[in-house]
Amino acid sequence: QVQLVESGGGSVQAGGSLRLSCVASGKIPTPNRMGWHRQAPGKQRELVATITSGLDRSYADSVKGRFTISRDDAKNMVYLQMHDLHPEDTGVYYCAFQFYTAWGPSLPSWGQGTQVTVSS
Repeated sequence: QVQLVESGGGSVQAGGSLRLSCVASGKIPTPNRMGWHRQAPGKQRELVATITSGLDRSYADSVKGRFTISRDDAKNMVYLQMHDLHPEDTGVYYCAFQFYTAWGPSLPSWGQGTQVTVSS
């Protein structure tokens, strides 16, 4: 079981930047995929960005060009650099980890979440 701990959330004004970090611990299978999801009040959790152990990245359309996901496998870390934040980016951001099996990706492990609040 992989444990995930996020950090780096906070409150910023629109147009500001934040960098989220997530450290993974425990037995970490490879290949794998790490990512960030977010959940705004009253809304479903949505995918923000993912990065595989082969460094393939994907982003939600709403964050393309503003957010960058990266990872440092030597430190078991994944990051989300967020620029030009909008009020609609507000929510709890969750780190997620999946590994690949012969039957496809595993169910995700989740961190506890970190709050991001963007004021207009």
